[in-house]
Amino acid sequence: MGRAVGRTLALLAVLVALAAVGYRWTLDSFGAPGPSPAAATVVLPKGAGLKAIAAQLAVAGVIEQPMLFIAGVRLHRSQARLRAGEYLFPPRVSGFEIMAMLVEGRTVVRRLTVPEGLTSREIMAIVAAADGLTGEVGEAPPEGSLLPETYHFALGDERAGLIGRMRAAMADKLAAIWAARDATVALPGPEAALVLASIVEKETGVAAERARIAGVFLNRLRQGMPLQSDPTVAYALTQGAGPLSRALTRADLEVASPYNTYQVRGLPPGPIANPGADALMAVAHPLVTDELYFVADGTGGHAFATTLAEHNRNVARWRKLQEAADP
Repeated sequence: MGRAVGRTLALLAVLVALAAVGYRWTLDSFGAPGPSPAAATVVLPKGAGLKAIAAQLAVAGVIEQPMLFIAGVRLHRSQARLRAGEYLFPPRVSGFEIMAMLVEGRTVVRRLTVPEGLTSREIMAIVAAADGLTGEVGEAPPEGSLLPETYHFALGDERAGLIGRMRAAMADKLAAIWAARDATVALPGPEAALVLASIVEKETGVAAERARIAGVFLNRLRQGMPLQSDPTVAYALTQGAGPLSRALTRADLEVASPYNTYQVRGLPPGPIANPGADALMAVAHPLVTDELYFVADGTGGHAFATTLAEHNRNVARWRKLQEAADP
């Protein structure tokens, strides 16, 4: 009886030793560099179990032995914590590193950049064409309600959700900038600031000019002068469908529209585009001058004037530059 007990104990000791060796080997192999010589993108669907995940990783060449990966994850008791999504695995990534990425949900971060000055319909087209988003965009939201900037999203996020984030970002940004505006800004509320910022955004692409142009428009509003902004006329003609594909004509300046600031004094009834934060800041903190006029100067910027006579000279100079460029 004693010999039988001894043999049993010896066998148990061998089994325990083998188990310890197997455990150590599994952990060492799980942490060793993987077989993939290059980075690999893998999309793991929602609801996929550990075996399905291991099989997909093996097909992608990220791991070599699915059973080893399964064993390693189970040894770490992480099988229930693996998250679905799009992952970019670096070259030679180990099973342990893969598991850590899946547990932490380190999915690929995609980016969508919305340029300043686009209309809501133009932004909707960008969102609709963005790869990786799901669902429909729906109807275009009100003009000026979307904040242009770079937005991060994950594969499978909904387009409607991203648009909602753009609207919330604009509301927050406008409220913060309006609250910190200069006391000299004589506008009735943040909505008016948004309208003027959209005009400033469309008038110039030169960052250093925005506050100066905002100051000119505020001076004109203060004196009851029409803004006479070409971009408002272009918006009256296109209704936000896209850019006007031609130069404005004298006949265009006569178009009957509340957005035609050559014919209607004051601000138009709504924004003509979605302005960026810098244009909003320019309206909230305008450059204080006596200037009432500006016209293109041929360098991408504008020539400013305080009197009509000076402005007319600037206009004549600009027309000569146009004639020289297009004989």
